[in-house]
Amino acid sequence: MRINQFEFNLRELAGSLGDFGTFLPLAVGYIAINGMNPAGLLIMMGLVNIVTGIVYKVPMPLQPKKAIAAVAISQKWPPSLIYASGFSTGIFWLLLASIGLIDKIVRLTPHCVIRAIQLTLGILLIIKGIQLMSGGLVLGIISILIVLIFRENKYAPAAIILMVLGIVIIGVQGKLSPAVQIGFSLPPITFFTFKEIWKGFILAGFTQIFLTLSNAVIATAALIKEYWPDKAVEEKKLALNMGIMNTVVPFFGGMPMCHGAGGLAGQYYYGARTGGTNIIEGVIEISLGLFLSQSIQDLFSSFPMSIVGAMMILVGIELAKFIKDTRGKGDIAILIIVTALSLFTNIGVGFLSGIILYQLLKKFKVININ
Repeated sequence: MRINQFEFNLRELAGSLGDFGTFLPLAVGYIAINGMNPAGLLIMMGLVNIVTGIVYKVPMPLQPKKAIAAVAISQKWPPSLIYASGFSTGIFWLLLASIGLIDKIVRLTPHCVIRAIQLTLGILLIIKGIQLMSGGLVLGIISILIVLIFRENKYAPAAIILMVLGIVIIGVQGKLSPAVQIGFSLPPITFFTFKEIWKGFILAGFTQIFLTLSNAVIATAALIKEYWPDKAVEEKKLALNMGIMNTVVPFFGGMPMCHGAGGLAGQYYYGARTGGTNIIEGVIEISLGLFLSQSIQDLFSSFPMSIVGAMMILVGIELAKFIKDTRGKGDIAILIIVTALSLFTNIGVGFLSGIILYQLLKKFKVININ
């Protein structure tokens, strides 16, 4: 079914599941370890997905902020500190977008650095996918074959087959019936202190900024331009969007959220082509939050991770392929250096180092760069 510029079909549904691998592990951690309210987490994510789908009219990935999630889960933060850290980064992006600093950073960022960040994300997805597949190699290989055979199928898209397969496996293991508890839940009203806002920003929010800037803003905008040249989205608009959503959702139990090139590549790879993908995903998340929030932890934890790993590997390959348009010895050298730094330190370090290195090489004309 098509309504104006939105499509609602099996392909768009499959695309909405494309970044499932990024969302699932962190959502489980937030709920199981940090005690976040599942209804708030899912309903807020669903509402933001619907709004972004309507506004942008192209698939727009929505993911947990990874740096914040990693610190919060590993240190067992209370939910209020997680909400506060999301709010603090939201304020930061609103300020950065309003003073026009995003545009200046974008002008300073060379094409080869963007490609290096995309390659890094692809490699990280592949590595994580292999780790997840290690616990069920046969199922992982079968999942990869399913994707390769059915990815372009309009009537049985690969992502939907894999989701059904995962649910069937949960049922065969006898975990489905005990886990499903239908009820009704609304998102909570949540609060946090000014002290927690500052603490969350210092402990994880500051590190998250560079990952968000490189991946969720610059790399995502570049990938949208690759997939939909006539529907390009300005980096400033992405930053403004993340500022608005992260200053609103924390008050209703929503987790810190951002966009991401990996999520977009996953959506596109599995079939997403319009904003209908976000609307479909949003409706699913709101429905889960409203009626199955008591079951979410058990259901998410029981899903076969080898299927998720297989999906992530193929998305990683999709994301890494964009380096093929990198030309010139200087650009290739910078791409290699930024990728290595990003992998062995973090993406923020790699991103900043790449910009500095590029500007130095350009100034002193050490080697030719495009």
